[in-house]
Amino acid sequence: MHSTGGRSNGKLLPRVRCVRYRIRVKIVLLVMLALLGEGSAGWAVAAEVEGPPRPSPQWRVNAMVNYSSGSYGTDSKTNIVYAPMTIRRIFRDGDVSLTIPFISISGTGAVRLVGGVPTRTGSVSGGTAGTAGGRAGRGKSPGAIPLSSSTTDSGLGDIILRGRYYVIEESTILPLIALIGKIKFPTADADRGLGTGEFDEGIGVELTKSLSDRWLAYLDGGYTLIGDAPGTDFRNQWWYDVGIGYDVTDHVHMSVFYEEYRALVTSVNNARDLLALANYIVNDTVRVTGSALVGLSNGAPNYGFGVGVRLQF
Repeated sequence: MHSTGGRSNGKLLPRVRCVRYRIRVKIVLLVMLALLGEGSAGWAVAAEVEGPPRPSPQWRVNAMVNYSSGSYGTDSKTNIVYAPMTIRRIFRDGDVSLTIPFISISGTGAVRLVGGVPTRTGSVSGGTAGTAGGRAGRGKSPGAIPLSSSTTDSGLGDIILRGRYYVIEESTILPLIALIGKIKFPTADADRGLGTGEFDEGIGVELTKSLSDRWLAYLDGGYTLIGDAPGTDFRNQWWYDVGIGYDVTDHVHMSVFYEEYRALVTSVNNARDLLALANYIVNDTVRVTGSALVGLSNGAPNYGFGVGVRLQF
């Protein structure tokens, strides 16, 4: 469990800096494993192939627009538009992706995006929740007292680099298992409430298992080191989701997930929600996605929805 004992005046002690450095190195190594997988035989390659093999898609480009709204336990609503574009390079044993988002947030500064997830980071009555006393005055920066009324700010969000490496192929007993690592770069303007202004590093695992010809089960989980902005003392974050999917037809896949994210501040409940996804395969190149979300705690938005398109070539 994360402890505030390893922090002093919002700055990481040498031991904590060393831990964060090792996490970043491991994530870079995970990305390199995915890159090296391109030249290996790979578990996904069939032992025998009749005729010339058909080239697999090597690139995917996703464009999404997500909208969410909620009070997050405060007296005012925060409305968020999150529109990420993700460029993913596919290899035999994994993939590497870069997500570049545009965001627009209408609120008081108590809620901001952390790794693409709407997250309560401030209190109503003073300072950033869970700190020893944030910055003086009101504003949208992470350590300030939230504004008394909502304002709208838009711009570039935090860029995310993510790597995934498949370590175990699905079998009769075992699920497909993949290791994931990600780094969030502080490219969003923290003073306008668009991000925290700090690096985050995370690792995790993804499990997928076929239950029948049309049913799939999902289980993902991970842990993220959250960077502390001046005047804050955010907790590190564990997260997980569990879901089930069904192939309605050869072109339509539906899935439902229960998600939970540990709150960054002690005065807020963990974010819990139900997420429903629908994917429609138009052809070998184009896929369309729709989503709907319902919050189950005051750490999550009340509701949200999104649409997107994916191109692969």
